[in-house]
Amino acid sequence: MAETSRFVVSAEWLQERLGKPGIKIVDASWYLPAQGRDGRAEYEAAHIPGAVYFDQDLVVAPDSKLPHTLPPAPLFARHAGSMGLGVDDTIIVHDGPGFFSAPRAWWLFRIMGAKNVFLLDGGGDRWKREGRPVTAEVTKIAPSLFDVDFHEGRVATFEQMKAIVAEGSMQVADARPAGRFTGAEPEPRAGMRSGHMPGARNVPAVSLSKDGSLLPLPELRAKLEAAGVDLDGPVVTSCGSGVTAAVVTLALESLGHTDNRLYDGSWSEWGGRADTPVVTGPADPNP
Repeated sequence: MAETSRFVVSAEWLQERLGKPGIKIVDASWYLPAQGRDGRAEYEAAHIPGAVYFDQDLVVAPDSKLPHTLPPAPLFARHAGSMGLGVDDTIIVHDGPGFFSAPRAWWLFRIMGAKNVFLLDGGGDRWKREGRPVTAEVTKIAPSLFDVDFHEGRVATFEQMKAIVAEGSMQVADARPAGRFTGAEPEPRAGMRSGHMPGARNVPAVSLSKDGSLLPLPELRAKLEAAGVDLDGPVVTSCGSGVTAAVVTLALESLGHTDNRLYDGSWSEWGGRADTPVVTGPADPNP
Protein backbone atom coordinates (compact mmCIF):
# COMPACT_ATOMS: atom_id res chain seq x y z
CA MET A 1 0.00 0.00 0.00
CA ALA A 2 1.34 3.44 -0.94
CA GLU A 3 2.57 5.75 1.75
CA THR A 4 0.20 8.61 2.47
CA SER A 5 0.48 11.90 4.32
CA ARG A 6 0.13 11.73 8.08
CA PHE A 7 -1.91 14.93 7.87
CA VAL A 8 -4.78 13.41 5.86
CA VAL A 9 -7.76 11.47 7.26
CA SER A 10 -10.30 9.45 5.32
CA ALA A 11 -14.01 10.12 5.08
CA GLU A 12 -14.63 6.80 6.83
CA TRP A 13 -12.43 7.86 9.75
CA LEU A 14 -14.27 11.17 10.13
CA GLN A 15 -17.78 9.75 9.75
CA GLU A 16 -17.10 7.28 12.57
CA ARG A 17 -16.16 10.21 14.83
CA LEU A 18 -18.91 12.71 14.00
CA GLY A 19 -20.16 14.30 17.20
CA LYS A 20 -17.33 12.93 19.35
CA PRO A 21 -15.88 15.35 21.93
CA GLY A 22 -12.76 17.15 20.74
CA ILE A 23 -13.40 16.48 17.04
CA LYS A 24 -13.94 19.78 15.24
CA ILE A 25 -14.72 20.13 11.52
CA VAL A 26 -13.83 23.27 9.60
CA ASP A 27 -15.07 24.05 6.08
CA ALA A 28 -12.41 26.37 4.64
CA SER A 29 -13.71 26.41 1.07
CA TRP A 30 -12.61 29.41 -0.97
CA TYR A 31 -12.63 29.77 -4.74
CA LEU A 32 -11.26 32.00 -7.48
CA PRO A 33 -13.92 33.96 -9.43
CA ALA A 34 -13.24 31.81 -12.51
CA GLN A 35 -14.30 28.69 -10.59
CA GLY A 36 -17.86 29.99 -10.28
CA ARG A 37 -18.43 28.64 -6.77
CA ASP A 38 -19.44 30.27 -3.49
CA GLY A 39 -17.95 28.52 -0.49
CA ARG A 40 -20.22 30.07 2.13
CA ALA A 41 -23.40 29.51 0.10
CA GLU A 42 -22.49 25.85 -0.42
CA TYR A 43 -21.76 25.48 3.30
CA GLU A 44 -25.11 26.99 4.27
CA ALA A 45 -26.96 24.72 1.82
CA ALA A 46 -25.32 21.47 2.95
CA HIS A 47 -22.37 20.87 5.27
CA ILE A 48 -20.96 18.04 7.32
CA PRO A 49 -22.86 17.89 10.63
CA GLY A 50 -21.08 19.98 13.24
CA ALA A 51 -18.85 21.82 10.76
CA VAL A 52 -18.13 25.53 11.11
CA TYR A 53 -17.26 27.85 8.24
CA PHE A 54 -13.80 29.44 8.04
CA ASP A 55 -14.00 32.55 5.85
CA GLN A 56 -10.60 32.99 4.20
CA ASP A 57 -11.51 36.55 3.19
CA LEU A 58 -12.51 37.47 6.75
CA VAL A 59 -9.78 35.90 8.88
CA VAL A 60 -7.14 38.34 7.64
CA ALA A 61 -5.23 41.44 8.72
CA PRO A 62 -7.93 44.13 8.62
CA ASP A 63 -5.62 46.95 7.50
CA SER A 64 -3.82 45.13 4.69
CA LYS A 65 -4.23 46.12 1.04
CA LEU A 66 -3.23 42.57 0.00
CA PRO A 67 -5.62 39.60 -0.11
CA HIS A 68 -5.44 36.91 2.57
CA THR A 69 -2.80 38.62 4.68
CA LEU A 70 -1.99 36.75 7.87
CA PRO A 71 -4.00 38.25 10.75
CA PRO A 72 -2.30 39.26 14.00
CA ALA A 73 -2.18 36.32 16.40
CA PRO A 74 -4.68 37.79 18.92
CA LEU A 75 -7.18 38.44 16.13
CA PHE A 76 -6.80 34.90 14.79
CA ALA A 77 -7.33 33.59 18.33
CA ARG A 78 -10.59 35.53 18.60
CA HIS A 79 -11.83 34.18 15.26
CA ALA A 80 -10.90 30.60 16.18
CA GLY A 81 -12.43 30.91 19.64
CA SER A 82 -15.66 32.25 18.17
CA MET A 83 -15.80 29.10 16.03
CA GLY A 84 -15.51 26.96 19.15
CA LEU A 85 -11.98 25.82 18.39
CA GLY A 86 -9.13 25.23 20.84
CA VAL A 87 -5.48 24.36 20.35
CA ASP A 88 -5.98 20.90 21.85
CA ASP A 89 -8.92 19.95 19.63
CA THR A 90 -8.51 17.55 16.73
CA ILE A 91 -9.32 19.89 13.85
CA ILE A 92 -10.32 18.43 10.48
CA VAL A 93 -10.21 20.99 7.67
CA HIS A 94 -11.71 20.56 4.22
CA ASP A 95 -12.68 22.46 1.10
CA GLY A 96 -14.76 21.32 -1.88
CA PRO A 97 -12.26 19.70 -4.28
CA GLY A 98 -9.93 18.32 -1.61
CA PHE A 99 -6.63 20.19 -1.71
CA PHE A 100 -7.14 23.72 -2.97
CA SER A 101 -7.88 26.19 -0.18
CA ALA A 102 -8.08 23.89 2.85
CA PRO A 103 -4.28 23.57 3.23
CA ARG A 104 -4.09 27.34 3.87
CA ALA A 105 -6.36 26.98 6.92
CA TRP A 106 -4.44 23.84 7.96
CA TRP A 107 -1.22 25.88 7.85
CA LEU A 108 -2.77 28.81 9.71
CA PHE A 109 -4.06 26.69 12.57
CA ARG A 110 -0.71 24.95 12.92
CA ILE A 111 1.42 28.11 12.94
CA MET A 112 -0.97 29.61 15.48
CA GLY A 113 -0.44 26.74 17.90
CA ALA A 114 -3.06 24.07 17.17
CA LYS A 115 -1.50 20.68 17.87
CA ASN A 116 -3.64 18.24 15.86
CA VAL A 117 -4.77 19.55 12.48
CA PHE A 118 -5.68 17.30 9.57
CA LEU A 119 -7.22 17.48 6.10
CA LEU A 120 -10.15 15.47 4.76
CA ASP A 121 -9.29 13.21 1.85
CA GLY A 122 -11.56 13.93 -1.09
CA GLY A 123 -12.94 17.12 0.43
CA GLY A 124 -16.58 18.01 0.73
CA ASP A 125 -17.34 17.20 -2.89
CA ARG A 126 -16.45 13.52 -2.51
CA TRP A 127 -18.16 13.38 0.89
CA LYS A 128 -21.41 14.48 -0.75
CA ARG A 129 -20.98 12.25 -3.82
CA GLU A 130 -20.62 9.24 -1.54
CA GLY A 131 -23.90 10.06 0.18
CA ARG A 132 -22.38 10.76 3.57
CA PRO A 133 -24.38 12.83 6.07
CA VAL A 134 -24.86 16.54 5.46
CA THR A 135 -27.18 19.12 6.97
CA ALA A 136 -28.36 22.69 6.43
CA GLU A 137 -28.92 23.20 10.16
CA VAL A 138 -26.93 25.97 11.81
CA THR A 139 -24.08 24.49 13.85
CA LYS A 140 -24.42 25.27 17.54
CA ILE A 141 -21.13 26.77 18.72
CA ALA A 142 -19.88 27.07 22.28
CA PRO A 143 -17.17 29.76 22.16
CA SER A 144 -13.84 28.60 23.50
CA LEU A 145 -10.37 29.90 24.30
CA PHE A 146 -7.81 29.44 21.53
CA ASP A 147 -4.51 29.73 23.41
CA VAL A 148 -2.50 31.07 20.49
CA ASP A 149 1.21 30.29 20.15
CA PHE A 150 2.37 32.01 16.96
CA HIS A 151 5.33 30.39 15.15
CA GLU A 152 6.65 33.51 13.48
CA GLY A 153 9.57 31.68 11.88
CA ARG A 154 7.21 29.81 9.54
CA VAL A 155 6.23 33.02 7.72
CA ALA A 156 8.35 34.96 5.23
CA THR A 157 7.89 38.73 5.00
CA PHE A 158 8.52 40.94 1.99
CA GLU A 159 11.80 42.22 3.41
CA GLN A 160 12.94 38.66 4.05
CA MET A 161 11.94 37.64 0.53
CA LYS A 162 14.01 40.44 -0.98
CA ALA A 163 17.06 39.07 0.82
CA ILE A 164 16.21 35.45 0.00
CA VAL A 165 15.91 36.20 -3.72
CA ALA A 166 19.00 38.41 -3.80
CA GLU A 167 21.19 35.97 -1.88
CA GLY A 168 19.67 32.64 -2.91
CA SER A 169 19.59 31.66 0.76
CA MET A 170 16.39 29.61 0.38
CA GLN A 171 14.73 27.85 -2.52
CA VAL A 172 11.48 29.42 -3.73
CA ALA A 173 8.72 26.99 -4.71
CA ASP A 174 5.97 28.81 -6.63
CA ALA A 175 2.57 27.07 -6.63
CA ARG A 176 0.97 29.07 -9.46
CA PRO A 177 0.07 27.41 -12.78
CA ALA A 178 2.93 27.12 -15.26
CA GLY A 179 1.54 29.77 -17.64
CA ARG A 180 1.54 32.44 -14.97
CA PHE A 181 4.95 31.35 -13.70
CA THR A 182 6.56 31.62 -17.15
CA GLY A 183 4.69 34.81 -18.04
CA ALA A 184 2.87 33.19 -20.96
CA GLU A 185 -0.51 33.86 -19.28
CA PRO A 186 -1.68 37.01 -17.50
CA GLU A 187 -2.29 37.21 -13.78
CA PRO A 188 -5.97 37.17 -12.76
CA ARG A 189 -5.49 40.34 -10.70
CA ALA A 190 -5.43 43.58 -12.69
CA GLY A 191 -2.24 45.60 -12.90
CA MET A 192 0.04 42.77 -11.94
CA ARG A 193 3.01 41.44 -13.89
CA SER A 194 3.24 37.74 -14.63
CA GLY A 195 6.48 35.80 -14.46
CA HIS A 196 8.40 34.69 -11.39
CA MET A 197 11.09 35.60 -8.89
CA PRO A 198 14.65 34.97 -10.10
CA GLY A 199 15.70 31.45 -9.17
CA ALA A 200 12.18 30.24 -8.31
CA ARG A 201 10.94 26.72 -9.06
CA ASN A 202 7.46 25.99 -10.34
CA VAL A 203 5.45 23.40 -8.39
CA PRO A 204 1.81 23.95 -9.45
CA ALA A 205 -0.48 23.21 -6.53
CA VAL A 206 -2.88 21.28 -8.76
CA SER A 207 -0.10 18.83 -9.67
CA LEU A 208 0.15 17.56 -6.08
CA SER A 209 -3.27 15.94 -5.90
CA LYS A 210 -5.44 13.79 -8.12
CA ASP A 211 -9.20 13.18 -8.00
CA GLY A 212 -9.41 14.95 -4.64
CA SER A 213 -6.62 13.02 -2.95
CA LEU A 214 -3.12 14.17 -2.13
CA LEU A 215 -0.56 12.16 -4.10
CA PRO A 216 1.22 9.30 -2.29
CA LEU A 217 4.49 10.33 -0.66
CA PRO A 218 6.79 8.84 -3.31
CA GLU A 219 4.91 10.77 -6.00
CA LEU A 220 5.04 14.00 -3.98
CA ARG A 221 8.79 13.56 -3.63
CA ALA A 222 9.15 12.92 -7.36
CA LYS A 223 7.09 16.02 -8.26
CA LEU A 224 9.16 18.29 -6.05
CA GLU A 225 12.47 16.87 -7.17
CA ALA A 226 11.45 17.04 -10.84
CA ALA A 227 10.74 20.74 -10.33
CA GLY A 228 14.27 21.20 -9.04
CA VAL A 229 13.51 21.41 -5.32
CA ASP A 230 16.27 20.00 -3.10
CA LEU A 231 14.46 18.45 -0.16
CA ASP A 232 17.61 18.64 1.94
CA GLY A 233 17.62 22.45 1.72
CA PRO A 234 15.37 25.22 3.10
CA VAL A 235 12.32 26.20 1.05
CA VAL A 236 9.94 29.14 1.01
CA THR A 237 6.58 28.57 -0.71
CA SER A 238 4.66 31.20 -2.66
CA CYS A 239 1.62 31.47 -4.95
CA GLY A 240 -0.83 34.16 -6.02
CA SER A 241 -2.15 35.37 -2.66
CA GLY A 242 -0.78 32.91 -0.10
CA VAL A 243 -3.54 30.29 -0.34
CA THR A 244 -2.30 27.51 -2.64
CA ALA A 245 1.31 27.97 -1.49
CA ALA A 246 0.16 25.97 1.53
CA VAL A 247 -0.45 22.96 -0.73
CA VAL A 248 3.28 22.87 -1.42
CA THR A 249 3.94 23.41 2.29
CA LEU A 250 1.69 20.43 3.01
CA ALA A 251 3.63 18.28 0.55
CA LEU A 252 6.93 19.31 2.14
CA GLU A 253 5.72 18.67 5.68
CA SER A 254 4.22 15.33 4.64
CA LEU A 255 7.71 14.30 3.47
CA GLY A 256 9.24 15.31 6.80
CA HIS A 257 10.64 18.59 5.50
CA THR A 258 10.29 21.18 8.29
CA ASP A 259 12.76 23.88 7.23
CA ASN A 260 10.19 25.81 5.25
CA ARG A 261 8.31 29.09 5.34
CA LEU A 262 5.34 30.49 3.45
CA TYR A 263 5.62 33.91 1.79
CA ASP A 264 2.38 35.46 2.96
CA GLY A 265 2.32 38.37 0.49
CA SER A 266 3.11 36.01 -2.38
CA TRP A 267 2.75 37.22 -5.97
CA SER A 268 0.03 39.75 -5.08
CA GLU A 269 2.75 41.65 -3.28
CA TRP A 270 5.84 40.80 -5.34
CA GLY A 271 4.26 41.04 -8.78
CA GLY A 272 2.18 44.06 -7.82
CA ARG A 273 5.21 46.23 -7.10
CA ALA A 274 7.44 48.05 -9.57
CA ASP A 275 10.65 47.64 -7.56
CA THR A 276 10.93 43.84 -7.51
CA PRO A 277 12.87 41.71 -10.02
CA VAL A 278 10.65 39.54 -12.24
CA VAL A 279 11.83 37.11 -14.91
CA THR A 280 9.85 35.17 -17.51
CA GLY A 281 10.27 31.82 -19.21
CA PRO A 282 10.88 28.45 -17.55
CA ALA A 283 12.79 28.05 -14.32
CA ASP A 284 16.57 28.33 -14.53
CA PRO A 285 18.48 25.04 -14.76
CA ASN A 286 19.70 23.67 -11.45
CA PRO A 287 23.16 24.96 -10.55
